Amino acid sequence: MNKLHTALHSLEAKKIDRKQGGLAAMVGLAAATLLFITIPEDEGTEYKAYRDIVGVWTICNGDTYNVRPGMVETKAGCRKRLEKRLIAHAAPVMNCTPSLHEGGRDYRRAAAVSLAYNVGVKAYCGSSIDRHFDAGNWRAGCDAFLKWNKAGGREVRGLTLRRQRERAICLRGMN
Repeated sequence: MNKLHTALHSLEAKKIDRKQGGLAAMVGLAAATLLFITIPEDEGTEYKAYRDIVGVWTICNGDTYNVRPGMVETKAGCRKRLEKRLIAHAAPVMNCTPSLHEGGRDYRRAAAVSLAYNVGVKAYCGSSIDRHFDAGNWRAGCDAFLKWNKAGGREVRGLTLRRQRERAICLRGMN
């Protein structure tokens, strides 16, 4: 959490290398920086494919796209996969919640993309979070993150903690 605290107080361009410009261009430098710090912290890093808590093949930082048993990835490969998957989640999140494009929404953008990365774009775009954000009810939208703490129909402590962190990011800078 110390890395996150530092990033929130000192968002400098050098914290994101040039390869990550695609995500930064889409969601802004602050949101991209937060995502590249928080997703690996929340998901962990596994270089060998494994089955997640609900049995889905996963690798790197919670990436489930095109993962097969026996796959092995490198640190650089995981970084590349993370950027591709974040872009794949950010674009539709930004489309289904157009108000996230407005200035001053960096923290809400980061929280929304983080949730979509974890639960899927369809789930995010159909969520009460999206509906609250679309209606301009930012605080209610941030509070709704706490509802997304289940996997396989049961509450998971790790998801509860993650949703609390995402909510805290979402609320940051709000009056």
